Amino acid sequence: MKDKQQRIWGVLFCGSAVILGAFGAHLLETMLSEEALRSYEVGVRYQFFHGLALLFIGQTTSTTRGFRTVALFFVIGTLLFSGSIYGLSLGSISTTENTFRFLGPVTPLGGTLLIIGWACLLVEYIRR
Repeated sequence: MKDKQQRIWGVLFCGSAVILGAFGAHLLETMLSEEALRSYEVGVRYQFFHGLALLFIGQTTSTTRGFRTVALFFVIGTLLFSGSIYGLSLGSISTTENTFRFLGPVTPLGGTLLIIGWACLLVEYIRR
């Protein structure tokens, strides 16, 4: 993933996290249970953190293959982790119970990819 792509994903993640956070705070707080809203907020938070990380990596150190790999782990991991949390949280207001239950195993997979991305980032900084 090229540095420009990393920055674009970073901006998309951060910008949409602000929108989704506002959506959660102003609309969903009356529709979701406290537990579902807390989960939703975790998805927003992790999306924003990894958007910032992508912006930083894309701006400063993305010239090596290792940093491009880190960015790929962050993008895929964030899409899976935060996306599945959004689906699970919003699924709780669905008329058909357990509509998005299949997303349950996707969340830890996305989280694992994020952890691998951070481990790869550590390795890249140690190598430098």
